[in-house]
Amino acid sequence: MIYKIFPAILFVLVSFSLSKTSFSEPKNAKPVVYAKTVESGVETKIEMVYNNLHSNKFTLPKLESFAVALKGYYLLKEKGLIKKDILTLVDFSLSSNTKRLWVIDLITGDVLFHSLVAHGRNTGEEFASNFSNSAESYKSSLGFYATGEIYNGKHGMSLKLDGLEKGVNDNARARGVVMHAAEYVSNSFIKNNHRLGRSQGCPAVPVELSKEIISAIKNKSCFFIYHPSRVSKLAAASIS
Repeated sequence: MIYKIFPAILFVLVSFSLSKTSFSEPKNAKPVVYAKTVESGVETKIEMVYNNLHSNKFTLPKLESFAVALKGYYLLKEKGLIKKDILTLVDFSLSSNTKRLWVIDLITGDVLFHSLVAHGRNTGEEFASNFSNSAESYKSSLGFYATGEIYNGKHGMSLKLDGLEKGVNDNARARGVVMHAAEYVSNSFIKNNHRLGRSQGCPAVPVELSKEIISAIKNKSCFFIYHPSRVSKLAAASIS
């Protein structure tokens, strides 16, 4: 039972550490030294969560991208913008020919899914490098999202996404950026074309996994698309 309770304890500890009140500066403390001490403590807790993930034989995400995702997750959970203890991390620093989407249960520490995921056709070829929040750009948008409701669209079962970062991804719903299944997100497509297929900006996933992933992350879970070219203001705010 301890291994099931431990992640929940970590959640409480990290949430408390990331709250505004926990960052009240002690009397007579030197601001720069104190800020470094607080950030060091947060990073230590994040590493504890990371080291206690159960990979289920999947490759784990990089600590760098996971740390940014987790900081933002805790802040959004504290603000009530997300409700579920599920984190979806997409790492666009990785080749589209590799599995770069993870769905993680942050209460149990289980990695539920590890999958291929597409980026927009104007975001790049094999690697994602250009991003946009504009309609008709056919580019992916970075940052934090809250997952929305399921609907049945031209790609079948699909999932609405609400961008939570102004000017970065907040046009996602209006643009029709959703999670959906796509035949071009497959190893066979990679084999024939030397890269994964691309979407119009949607994080499309393999047909055989789409329904399971969508069902697991629907209705106010945290969805984060990472790229090292941008530091999310949400993640930065959680350690300010």
